[in-house]
Amino acid sequence: MYRILVPSLLAISLTACQVNTAPEATSQTVQTQPNLSLQSMIDEAWKITLDASPDFAYSQGDLAQAGKLTDLSPDSLAKLDNRRQVVLNKLKALDREALSKEESINARILQDQLQNDVDLYRYKDHYLPISSESGFHAYIGSIAKDRFANEQDYTNYLKKLAALPQYFAQQTYWLEQGLAAGITPPKVTLNGFENSISAFLVPVEESGYFKPFTEFPKHFSEAQRTALKKQGHKLIEKQVLPLYQQFYDFMTQSYIPNARTSIATASLPDGEAFYENRVRYYTTLEMTSDQVHELGLEEVKRIRGEMEAIIAEVGFKGTFAEFLNFLRTDPQFYPKTKEELLKEAAYIAKKADAMLPKYFGKLPRTPYGIQEVPAEIAPKYTTGRYSGSSRDDEPGYYWVNTYALDKRPLYEMEALTLHEAVPGHHLQIALNTELTSLPNFRRYSYISAFGEGWGLYSEYLGLEAGFYQDPYSNFGRLTYEMWRAARLVVDTGMHAKGWSRQQALDFMANNTALSLHNVTTEIDRYISWPGQALSYKVGELTIKRLRAQAEQELGEKFDIRAFHDAILENGSVPMSVLEQQIQDFILTQKG
Repeated sequence: MYRILVPSLLAISLTACQVNTAPEATSQTVQTQPNLSLQSMIDEAWKITLDASPDFAYSQGDLAQAGKLTDLSPDSLAKLDNRRQVVLNKLKALDREALSKEESINARILQDQLQNDVDLYRYKDHYLPISSESGFHAYIGSIAKDRFANEQDYTNYLKKLAALPQYFAQQTYWLEQGLAAGITPPKVTLNGFENSISAFLVPVEESGYFKPFTEFPKHFSEAQRTALKKQGHKLIEKQVLPLYQQFYDFMTQSYIPNARTSIATASLPDGEAFYENRVRYYTTLEMTSDQVHELGLEEVKRIRGEMEAIIAEVGFKGTFAEFLNFLRTDPQFYPKTKEELLKEAAYIAKKADAMLPKYFGKLPRTPYGIQEVPAEIAPKYTTGRYSGSSRDDEPGYYWVNTYALDKRPLYEMEALTLHEAVPGHHLQIALNTELTSLPNFRRYSYISAFGEGWGLYSEYLGLEAGFYQDPYSNFGRLTYEMWRAARLVVDTGMHAKGWSRQQALDFMANNTALSLHNVTTEIDRYISWPGQALSYKVGELTIKRLRAQAEQELGEKFDIRAFHDAILENGSVPMSVLEQQIQDFILTQKG
């Protein structure tokens, strides 16, 4: 999984993307009036994106934004929304017939991005800067992981630390507005949320915010080190740590006790419309929640048959439920130490690296590493995730959750690694950011149906590449596929069909081999992030259908490397655009 944490697709996981300057990304010469009009809209939308995030703008070379944090005041958000609506209305009025094919794709994707931003503001998504997994208080901690190469970097960091009180005050204001309007995460999903705050309540010297003052560049003088360390210590002690204590008190005494008790998005103000909006956004198709639910039931039935075949293959004597219990409880399937888990992930990742030349003609230049999920968010975090690089001189990272090792089965690691690292998220996202011919808003965008669909397809691709030799790891692959199919059922069930949380937990537990801990964290994630989980299966099924069509029509001319390159060549695109992309590929290959 790959999550965007700031508006307008500004960041990959916890860090902002480094992008090239606007002239490089928008340098194509245009002549016609429609082209000029579209280009002006692209330029204005990108300016809005930069204005929404000073940190991101600074990474683009806007030095005036140094040391600033995002302004989340009501006035600022309202002005950004108004600017987006102006550009969106212009896009909707644009004569698409006069555009080239590439320009039409640009217009479609930009309109989708702006429409989503406008929709989220209208449905008051900014009232929810937290989720079941974590929240703004944890993500903002990534400022301590910025690059510290000179004294100016430290000066900028100190300014950010000094700006945290306003940032926390603004976020807390929106949480209070959410309480008043009944727009909160369900109370049940916030069980234990306070632990993600208390993890920051440590002595100054142990705080992640203080770490930059313990590892200075070698060329710093002793006087510089002493002065900066003193300033940092004072700010963290007098401002930062008290902020976390205040936020802890607010959450435990006011927010969590008064959070809504219902779990369905449909129960929110305009909730039914909002959920159907999320279904269309995350699938990029004109699908309804009913259609998604039925598709999920069909996929669950198909995959269940394949799982039953593996149970018979290993000679297990017992029911399906008994086999799942065996997988969840037998120590042979679980790592003894976090080092064992990380080494297993690294070993599988290197095997995956070796398969790439056989299946891809074009590979990214950016490498990736493996890291633990940060301890402060690990307890309620998903089993793994991809975090992209913030600059072209840094790698991406495949995050592995080492919390609760008895809930991290090794038989799932092949599927997880192929999805999060390569040929999944890292390969796709790194290639996307290296497409310098695309405008910035596309190079650094992430369309969930495409990205997560590709990740799930990558798990399947491992079957062809010789992974899953052990029937248990193949069952792990199927349980991951079943996990994504079951999502279609439980997400729509809870948010649109009146399912209870327990009903969703039981459905997931009875159909996948996920540990019960993972089942719980996943269900709570779907509750607090409605619709996102639908993108995986819908995207994967689309890619597999297009591949089957290409294989059938091209016969012996079909080249798997060329097909994969064609899928990825234009970056992250909606499913309807991908459909046309592959139809064009088939015609070209026919020659």
